[in-house]
Amino acid sequence: MLNKKHVALLSVGSNTSLIILKVIVGIISGSVSIISEAIHSSLDLVAAFVAWISVRKAENPPDEKHPYGHGKYENVSGVIEAILIIVAVLWIVYEAVEKFISNSSVESDNLKYGVIVMVFSGIVNYIISSKLYKVAKREDSVALEADALHLKTDVYTSVGVGFGLLIIWITKISFLDPVIAILVAVFILREACIMLKKAFAPLVDEKLSDEDIKIIVDIINKQEFVCNSPHEIRSRKSGNMKFIDLHIEMNRELILEQVHNICDSIEEEVKQKMKNTEILIHAEPCKNYCEECDKKYNK
Repeated sequence: MLNKKHVALLSVGSNTSLIILKVIVGIISGSVSIISEAIHSSLDLVAAFVAWISVRKAENPPDEKHPYGHGKYENVSGVIEAILIIVAVLWIVYEAVEKFISNSSVESDNLKYGVIVMVFSGIVNYIISSKLYKVAKREDSVALEADALHLKTDVYTSVGVGFGLLIIWITKISFLDPVIAILVAVFILREACIMLKKAFAPLVDEKLSDEDIKIIVDIINKQEFVCNSPHEIRSRKSGNMKFIDLHIEMNRELILEQVHNICDSIEEEVKQKMKNTEILIHAEPCKNYCEECDKKYNK
């Protein structure tokens, strides 16, 4: 079974090979859309390398300076990758517009090689991105998910560019080349904005999803001596780790040891249902004296 470091390194290797192929064919054919794909893959390589470094760093255990661990290195990685994609988009648009204005032609006889490389690139990136998504989901790794998103966009853009080159090869209409490049850039920009939002949210301590919060609340509400739903719930995420702290009210007649055991039971069940989760509970005595309450403690 591939772990986070191995699958990230696999992404580095595949991207390096594809860049070399695209640059060679792009130079031979003079196609700006192929060059734009080479630039995209170059950013994929940088992103893969950043992801590889970040997952290694994020796995370091908590220390004196980082008591909550190093998980946010993955979020920083995701933000860097998104910014790199946006830079690539600007460069692709610039090159495409310049080529459109200058009305440069492409070597249509050599475009068949471009079609072959684009199809091959799409197949390779589909395989690698699938592996990355699988490990990212299993490990809840935002860095690997961002890297997988890079390659996923490369699959779509490679297929799109390959189809466009096929049309140019058949029709000999060269101006379609920069148009395809700009369409590729727009698609990449959309994906980059989605990834930037997801990677940045944990850096500003955005709360966990409503689904995660509901799981925790349901676990607490079914406890025997917990009187009311939890309140003052605070949550955040760091890499693949989730942190929650909250207040709960218990029957005021419970002794400290019983309160402690109930809290341990809640924490254990939360960890079973939510992987990589730490919960901190502040227990309070129930403010009501309800003789008929089903949470009443009978000594």
